[in-house]
Amino acid sequence: MQALVQLVKRYWRTVTRPSVHYSLGFLTLGGFIAGVVFWGAFNTAMELTNTETFCTGCHEMRDNVYQELQTTIHFTNRSGVRAVCSNCHVPHDWTDKIARKMQASKEVWGKIFGTISTREKFLDKRLELAQHEWARMKANDSLECRNCHDYASMDFTRQSPRAQQMHSTYLANKEKTCIDCHKGIAHHLPDVAKAKEQ
Repeated sequence: MQALVQLVKRYWRTVTRPSVHYSLGFLTLGGFIAGVVFWGAFNTAMELTNTETFCTGCHEMRDNVYQELQTTIHFTNRSGVRAVCSNCHVPHDWTDKIARKMQASKEVWGKIFGTISTREKFLDKRLELAQHEWARMKANDSLECRNCHDYASMDFTRQSPRAQQMHSTYLANKEKTCIDCHKGIAHHLPDVAKAKEQ
């Protein structure tokens, strides 16, 4: 233990006193290079956690919601544009992305403690999980939807009469946002009626 204390003291003295052997310019350049390497590694790690492979790496996601996504238009469609998990669940803007990643770190506890480790547990928590996601998307005005679906670019003539009416009314006056009407667009809806009975 005493050896460790001596090592820490020696390290602290080295860090806090001016360098005898290296110039300030060298130390500044070294710090800059270290910062660039750290930033690159950090961003690389952030992007790796946004991949579909990462998201479906645990069986809870792969065996539940990912299976559902594969049956939707967001997975296979005529244009060949496919949404991956992070397109809908992680904001694209850097500061919002960091906040979402911090919020999602709570989900690691769920993985560790097996909160949704079986299909039955997942189905029992499904409504709660969905409500959290719906509330998050409602609060940010369905930002993730709008990253791909731009209101100004919508061609109303190619929409059904009902969709034309809803989009031109509720989206135009900002009374509603995408998630208000499009719950279940990429995953099965939880049994809301069953939850109301409880």
